[in-house]
Amino acid sequence: MSDASYRDAIFSTPLDRVARFSFDEKVVACFPDMIRRSVPGYGQILGMLGLIAARHLRHGARVYDLGCSLGASALTLAGRLPPDAFRYTGVDLSPAMVARARETLAAECPDHVMEVLEGDIRTLDYAPAGMVVLNFTLQFLAPEDRDAVIERLFQTLEPGGVLVLSEKVKAADEQENAWLVERYHDFKRANGYSEMEISQKRTALENVLVPDTLAGHHERLARAGFSRAHTWFQFLNFASLIAFKDA
Repeated sequence: MSDASYRDAIFSTPLDRVARFSFDEKVVACFPDMIRRSVPGYGQILGMLGLIAARHLRHGARVYDLGCSLGASALTLAGRLPPDAFRYTGVDLSPAMVARARETLAAECPDHVMEVLEGDIRTLDYAPAGMVVLNFTLQFLAPEDRDAVIERLFQTLEPGGVLVLSEKVKAADEQENAWLVERYHDFKRANGYSEMEISQKRTALENVLVPDTLAGHHERLARAGFSRAHTWFQFLNFASLIAFKDA
C-alpha cells in the first residue's frame, strides 16, 4: 500500500453535516500523518520521553501511557531503554487504536514487557507507576472530570515519579489567543491542509477538544499535590509540562 493511502483526507470533501470527531477506524488509518501535520512539535515531545525516562524513571518501574493511540510513546521508550528498564501499560478508549497498537508493539518491541488496554482512564484500576505520560488526552475529557484524573495519577505515582502532560492550550488574553490560533492555521496550511479541511476539522472538534490555559494546568497539578511542575516545551498553542512527586 502506498504512503498516499495513509494521508489524512478525512475532511477533504464537503460534508452536509460535520460529525463530532472520534478516534474511529478512519482516523486510525491516517493517524500518523494526521498528528504529524496537525500537532506542532509532536516529534520533539516524543523524542524527549526516552530522555526524561532515562533521567527520572526508577529501573524496572511501570510507565502508563494514557490515550496511547498507536503506541508511539512506547516505541520511543523502547528505542532508548533496555527491556528490563521498565514495564509499559498503554491505555486507550478506541478499540481500533488498541488493536493497531498491540500489533505494532508486538512486532517492533518483542523483548520489552508491554501491554495495551482498552479502557477509560477515569475509571482504570491503576497499579503503582514511576512515570505517567498523558499526551494530548486530558483535553478530550469533560473539564469537570480533569481534576479527579490528575489527582488519581498523583496517587498512582511512586515517590519520585513524574507526570508528562502535553496539551493544546489557550492563552488567557483573547488577542494573544486569536493570534496563536491563526498562526496554528497557517501551520496547517503549510502542511498541506485546505481551508475546507481546517474549517471542517475545527467544527468536528468543537466541544470535543476543550483546551485549558497553561496557568490552569499548573494550578490543577499543584492542587493534586505535585511539588513542582515546569512547562518544558511550547510551540504555538501546544505545550508539554513535567510534574514531579516528592521522593
